[in-house]
Amino acid sequence: MQTKIEKIDSSSALAIKIISDQTQQDLDFLSFREKLSLANISHPEKKQEWITARLAIKDTLDSLSIPYPGFFKDEHGKSHSMNGNGYVSLSHTMGYAGAIYHRENPVGMDMDLIREKILRIGFRFLDSSELDFLSKDPLHYTMAWSAKESIFKCQGKRGVSFRDNILLEPFCVEDKIIRGKIRGTDFADHHYQVESQLLGDVVLTYTIW
Repeated sequence: MQTKIEKIDSSSALAIKIISDQTQQDLDFLSFREKLSLANISHPEKKQEWITARLAIKDTLDSLSIPYPGFFKDEHGKSHSMNGNGYVSLSHTMGYAGAIYHRENPVGMDMDLIREKILRIGFRFLDSSELDFLSKDPLHYTMAWSAKESIFKCQGKRGVSFRDNILLEPFCVEDKIIRGKIRGTDFADHHYQVESQLLGDVVLTYTIW
């Protein structure tokens, strides 16, 4: 898989790309502000992650026939389009970078490599009720972490605790839908439906408000 592009509906799409060296010609679509941001990234791996994520955004917009407007991050680290239209979320993990875009609703997307060590840190991000239904399986724990990350990105504000404020309903590793909600914040009454996919040894999740 060099590039995975999935048109979710007429208003939204996602793209996942393998991180690789990109030529300057590939980046002509970037805004002047983005080119300045790129020039300030000195770490080679971080630079390639940034570039590949921007190429993924462009793929999603191309699939929806939307011109690329350029993007920037706010004080919470959430990306926004420079023309104020639509919503975007970015993610990257070992070897992959991706993006999801929606014309009208906030979105959140996450990708995480499945690793055994997540079993040792579950208590840091899981509520006791979640620890009760999750099996001692790195995949199950990674799905839970990734779903919470997607919900966190979708709501877009700092100060939300994965363990204390984001609560998931029971789910199995075979499930393609994970349901959750945020509690104890301004968005306490909002419920999320998180889509889950497995890309080899990487968990991909995304949610639309």
